[in-house]
Amino acid sequence: MTTTVTSTPGTLSPLSTNQILLLRDQHGAQVDVEVVAETGSTNADLMARLGDLQAPLLRIAERQTAGRGRAGRVWHSTPGGVLTFSLAWRFKRGVQAGSAQSLSGLPLAVGTAVAEVLLSLGVPVQLKWPNDILKDKKKLAGILIETASTMIETASTNDDAMWAVIGIGLNLRVPEALEAEIGQAVADAPWLAQMDRNLLMAHLLNALAKALEQFQQHGFSAFAARWNALHAYAQQNVLILDGGEQRHAGIALGVDATGCLVLQTEQGQVTVVAGDVSLRPVL
Repeated sequence: MTTTVTSTPGTLSPLSTNQILLLRDQHGAQVDVEVVAETGSTNADLMARLGDLQAPLLRIAERQTAGRGRAGRVWHSTPGGVLTFSLAWRFKRGVQAGSAQSLSGLPLAVGTAVAEVLLSLGVPVQLKWPNDILKDKKKLAGILIETASTMIETASTNDDAMWAVIGIGLNLRVPEALEAEIGQAVADAPWLAQMDRNLLMAHLLNALAKALEQFQQHGFSAFAARWNALHAYAQQNVLILDGGEQRHAGIALGVDATGCLVLQTEQGQVTVVAGDVSLRPVL
């Protein structure tokens, strides 16, 4: 797909299911799309519908009133200022990404795919382990992934599938009032706010669908080098916190083929599994 940006200052392109459907490529074409004016949480919506879904589904909300981040944190948004959407994707059992354990690197793979789209659109971004996209070392986008097993009945067989619901919030234009509500400095991308949001969503959908196909076949190993190339804190001193308590301190070397963070500590190299731990740079 050729990247085209419309720049009409002061206007906000309405999100349109039909427009996004028309802009899908061969990867995105396997995903159904729906746009809603308002909902509590696109992730919660899709999690509640997994038993009925027959194909991947992208759900986009113009306004999300109860968005969630990792560890139950609130994801703040404002209409037109934050792009909020979730993608329900079915992984087949018995292949590379067919279990909850093998999905552990999925947030990093998703972050890589989204970051690469943003870079192609002229937004300088980096990745923070395990699931944040940064611009100028401030959070531009966050990822929340929830999983569930479902039994999909077909005419010939019962297909035991692992569904992943991938929620993403991307800051386009964050007003001061919203930043105050969040309580910390965050990044936005006014350049993207001028872009046709349907085209932006199509770019993201197509890249995510392609990435998820790759993840299905090869797991996170297909993304490790790409993630490390965008690592915001490569070779820097960092702390790993668990529930606010320091768990590790060392130099961030990068991630391994499973998505674990590799640290060089005074005691030697350690690998850290994502879970609910968080990374903080040593200032």
